[in-house]
Amino acid sequence: MMDSKNIPPRIDMHSHFIPPAYKTALEQTGHSRPDGMPAIPPWSPEAHLEMAATVNVTKSYLSISSPGTHFVPGDKALARKVTREANEYAAELKRKQPEHFGYWASLCLPDVEGSLEELKYACDNLDPDGVVLETNAHGKYLGHPDFQPLFEELNRIKAVVFIHPTTPCMLTSHSGVGAARQGDDCQTISPLTQYPAPMMEFLFDTSRAIINMFMSGTISKYPDITYIVPHCGGTLGPLVDRFSVFASLVPDANVDRNITPDFVRSKLESKQFYFDMAGLAWPNQCKMIMPYTSAQRLLYGSDFPFTPVDKVEMLVKMMDKAMPETFASEKDLQDIYTNNAVELLKTKGWKSA
Repeated sequence: MMDSKNIPPRIDMHSHFIPPAYKTALEQTGHSRPDGMPAIPPWSPEAHLEMAATVNVTKSYLSISSPGTHFVPGDKALARKVTREANEYAAELKRKQPEHFGYWASLCLPDVEGSLEELKYACDNLDPDGVVLETNAHGKYLGHPDFQPLFEELNRIKAVVFIHPTTPCMLTSHSGVGAARQGDDCQTISPLTQYPAPMMEFLFDTSRAIINMFMSGTISKYPDITYIVPHCGGTLGPLVDRFSVFASLVPDANVDRNITPDFVRSKLESKQFYFDMAGLAWPNQCKMIMPYTSAQRLLYGSDFPFTPVDKVEMLVKMMDKAMPETFASEKDLQDIYTNNAVELLKTKGWKSA
């Protein structure tokens, strides 16, 4: 076990909680091996605090991980119930231990009406620090036109949105042609099903969602939403030039005509985007996003408990060894580990929903 006295303090912006009722709901709806993982990992507030002490995490911002809270396509009642229970659990944890826990409120997309209702309830009653959205909701990716009313409201209240990857999914039309419509099926599309989706599909789905948000005009239309993008942007870095140049070749009136490499770069470099370093960020992956961001837009993330404590320790050691080779300034390191998170949440206060 690491001696936390020898490592810098850090704020954990990407870590998860698994309340007992949520775990039961996962099991009852066929998600006992979420996204192909071997099992639902054990979690408790006490275990979380033990992990935090081990790697000198001063505060954890908790979220529900994939598959989110809308388990069964079309079952809005169940989704709303699971979402409310998870948010109330997290709010109570924050109320009792505000020095240790914050949280991102869950919403029940693709149920937009239910998500708007839950957003208002959470903002008015539960004191969240932002919201968490999965990269896709039963095949509807962030940037989908159906989600516009929710993004209008998130923009109005100047929300912080923590994006979390999930298993890729595709809407399939009953007729086999044309765009998918309401009532169409959702089919997971991980081509290498022998491997858990978090291994690589999560990284691709993160990029897919961010690119769709740019291409659809969501980023242009709603500039007051701040995004935390997980896992150093997934595979986004190498794709920025490709999609932003290719956008001009797409003959579709729905594609944002603002999209150019300079426009995308300006947005990614702005305070609208932060990138967390959960997972195997160092020594290599994080470098792929650095041409489009800075030390002042990076955040620490443990991904506990889906990353078990021994692996959290391993990744912290790798991070602490590799980061000084990229960031020579002690201030940069302090910003990444703590100051950026403090500044982000200080400047992005909620308005009433």
